Amino acid sequence: MTTTYTETEPAFIPVQTRSERPRSYDPAAFERPTGREVNWKHTPVDRLARLFDDAAGDPDAVTVRVDGGQAPALAVGDAPRGAAFEPEDLSAAIAWAQSPAAHHIVVDGEPAEPLLVDIVGRGGVAHEHLVIEARANAHGTVLLRHHGTAQLAENVEIVVADGAHLEVVTVQQWDDDAVHAASHQAVVGRDATLRHIVVSFGGGVVRVNPSVRLQGAGSRAELYGIGYSDSGQHLESQVYLHHEGADTTGDVLYKGALQGAGARTVWIGDVLIGPDAVGTDSYEANRNLVLTEGARAESIPNLEIETGDIRGAGHASATGRFDDEQLFYLQARGISEDEARRLVVLGFLSEIVQRIGLPELEAELIQTIEAELAQGAQSGDGAPA
Repeated sequence: MTTTYTETEPAFIPVQTRSERPRSYDPAAFERPTGREVNWKHTPVDRLARLFDDAAGDPDAVTVRVDGGQAPALAVGDAPRGAAFEPEDLSAAIAWAQSPAAHHIVVDGEPAEPLLVDIVGRGGVAHEHLVIEARANAHGTVLLRHHGTAQLAENVEIVVADGAHLEVVTVQQWDDDAVHAASHQAVVGRDATLRHIVVSFGGGVVRVNPSVRLQGAGSRAELYGIGYSDSGQHLESQVYLHHEGADTTGDVLYKGALQGAGARTVWIGDVLIGPDAVGTDSYEANRNLVLTEGARAESIPNLEIETGDIRGAGHASATGRFDDEQLFYLQARGISEDEARRLVVLGFLSEIVQRIGLPELEAELIQTIEAELAQGAQSGDGAPA
């Protein structure tokens, strides 16, 4: 069949770049994903189907407890809710509409301990909206811990005021049947820093998409991620870093390990250096270690530059199996092959773990990696790729 376009009927051109995607607080503005859309084509949308229904969630499906830094809930229209967040997909728009009271976590001054937000799934569909606000010149850490089971659409809105330094660590340790679609959006002010770390080990489908606007001059973002995907598990992050202000700095590094049939990771990194972002220095990278046959990692870095006056910009991606030279080096020193493989995986993933800056959590995650490796060896999923 031949289609003829006229001047009054222009050809349809699908949105490709992250900056051009439509945004709306109204769920009706978004079509239900089919898996053909640019932002859904790498996602098993059938497994997220219930998160695309514009209806209230199940009572008590998820409970949220905040230890320290809790402020009164924010209704739509209450500042700073909406200062940094505008949904860019259906599940995020539904979570916005179905969260009349957003949890408000405030970092003011220099709290001695991290502010813990404990998100526990008890089964069913849930929608949540969290607002994390770091006030001017504050310095602190917010730790989000997800566990249990649920089908959760979650929005995390992050506002980093001028001169503040905020670290947000989100840990996904869900049960195997959990489904989690999270949209994190942040705005970073003048001379402020946001360190954002995604840690995904548990869950059936976990999709955490950070989007950061370096709005203020001299602002900085450090976006790190680590994941370990087992048989049948889908771990995904679509990262967007938008340099808006002058003299901004961005550092993006995500690492993943995969073992078992059907294990899958997806990483899409988009960096936009805007026309006013002179003096920008930005780099993004994704590394994946495939441990067994049947696992697949997809990695897509993208870079847009709209000014010629920058300090530097680049991106890199690599997916591979064990480095035979590393294994040979270790075995030549009397280390068994199994132990050599364990050391290689730990060394590979520890680079991200050690950047978290929370010693107890770092030790816990190293133990989790050890347990994943042991489980793979016992089940046969740890057979070399």
